[in-house]
Amino acid sequence: MKIICVGRNYMKHAAEMNNPVPQIPLIFLKPDSAILKKNKPFFLPDFSNDLQFEAELVLRISRLGKGIRKGYAHRYFDAITVGIDFTARDLQKKFSLAGEPWDLSKTFDGSAPLGEFISKEKLRDLSDISFYLDVNGERRQTGNSSEMIFSFGDIIAYASRFYTLKTGDLIFTGTPAGVGPVKKGDNLIAFLEGQKVLDFFVR
Repeated sequence: MKIICVGRNYMKHAAEMNNPVPQIPLIFLKPDSAILKKNKPFFLPDFSNDLQFEAELVLRISRLGKGIRKGYAHRYFDAITVGIDFTARDLQKKFSLAGEPWDLSKTFDGSAPLGEFISKEKLRDLSDISFYLDVNGERRQTGNSSEMIFSFGDIIAYASRFYTLKTGDLIFTGTPAGVGPVKKGDNLIAFLEGQKVLDFFVR
């Protein structure tokens, strides 16, 4: 199982990070050891002093596919949830400034808490899916699939040019504006179309 992630897929997030808007999906991978399921706590790593949350819609791939056309992409995933792409922002900045790969800032163990999946058949419009993240009861991020620079179809078509998609693979589709740091004791709760799908603590 592989975890395909898309960076900078919302205009306002690109702006808050002072980064240019990408012309193609920015793809990176996380290992399966990054996944954190069943609302298990996330333990702060000892290699970062600026660990930040990024809430994202996550697709679950349901069939084998390679070189998938955009118009057929909807056939290749069966469910959606919200996940967190935890980022060691200080490491990311350090590596980026040095012109080095910044994978370690995003791909460490436990860096991808994953919510409960909802069948796409229960969602009224895949191009208009709302989600949000509360931290300690305060709304921190609000997003909608309609705001993505690259749609689900764009992402699946592009990624499948390079990787064969397999059943059980996950695609993190990018985060909206509002990312921020976490500290020990924080409670993160994510909602998809008003339904709570993720609820965990930082330890």
